[in-house]
Amino acid sequence: MSPPVTDLAPTSIQAYGAHAGDQPLVPLQITRRAPGPHDVQIEIAFCGVCHSDIHQVRSEWAGTLYPCVPGHEIVGRVSAVGAHVEGFAAGDLVGVGCIVDSCQHCADCDSGLENYCDAMVGTYNSPTPDAPGHTLGGYSQRIVVHERYVLRIRHPEAQLAAVAPLLCAGITTYSPLRHWKVGPGQKVGVVGIGGLGHMGVKLAHAMGARVVAFTTSASKRKAAFALGADEVVVSRNEDEMAAHKKSLDFILDTVAAPHELDAFVKLLKRDGAMVLVGAPASPHPSPNVLQLIMRRRTIAGSMIGGIPETQEMLDFCAEHGIVADIELIRAEQINEAYARMLAGDVKYRFVIDSASLG
Repeated sequence: MSPPVTDLAPTSIQAYGAHAGDQPLVPLQITRRAPGPHDVQIEIAFCGVCHSDIHQVRSEWAGTLYPCVPGHEIVGRVSAVGAHVEGFAAGDLVGVGCIVDSCQHCADCDSGLENYCDAMVGTYNSPTPDAPGHTLGGYSQRIVVHERYVLRIRHPEAQLAAVAPLLCAGITTYSPLRHWKVGPGQKVGVVGIGGLGHMGVKLAHAMGARVVAFTTSASKRKAAFALGADEVVVSRNEDEMAAHKKSLDFILDTVAAPHELDAFVKLLKRDGAMVLVGAPASPHPSPNVLQLIMRRRTIAGSMIGGIPETQEMLDFCAEHGIVADIELIRAEQINEAYARMLAGDVKYRFVIDSASLG
């Protein structure tokens, strides 16, 4: 293991971000702190593009801080570590997801569920002592992160770009599948075949469940089967939906736009659960409570995952050969990529090649 580096100074690096919600992303120069005693400095190789990046950078979610540099699906190599870091060394392949700090002592943190800590610090748009006073994300050349929030990547280096979306899309779908104990003998629905949904299908299939993919587009049937779905249902087709009434143990709803939930709740068995992971900019229509009461069904939500579970997910994906289906882009293509994401024109995740920032 290489010795820690202790004499580094803050550095100015290239990034892409926005100065306001109604402005495009543009090249920026930002400053990263020097690694502290427990910090890991990472040269970013690739950063995935998440739909939540669009919501945040365009002020569709309240509280966006500018300049806003998005990006929380980060993979790269360690270039330096603080004096007290023991688990990482220069040259290691690592990742950083949606969390770069938390209180580290509440019940959630003690349980390895830092994602639910009230003091969770997001990888971008969260308060920090570093300039400019809030965190700046992975659309950049480098990041410095406390070792607790750095994740080890065991996939082959050739797959590194396709690993990046696992740091958000992967854990967002893995966490509820694990929490609700999805596995062999269960019939599981995945609603939406996009950035999140395509990961949900792959993961549920690898966990041994029978997977039913739900899409509004008949043109996605072939693609959904290729991802690992056992059945594909066009949700606008009433007969196809009716064929699955009261048959599903679990539904993972990944759609990030408001939509009717009742049609899917009806497909759950008694005691079945439907978990929402898509985060729409406005609320879903209210479900019919009787649909829940009469069959003891549950509608729940789930938000990313804690650090231990994210490492578990990465290891599971490495073991099963799971990566995201991606389109690699240069940083200057990000505004075009946002427009294409909103039009549904990506299969299934854009990833920025950070070399294009240099």
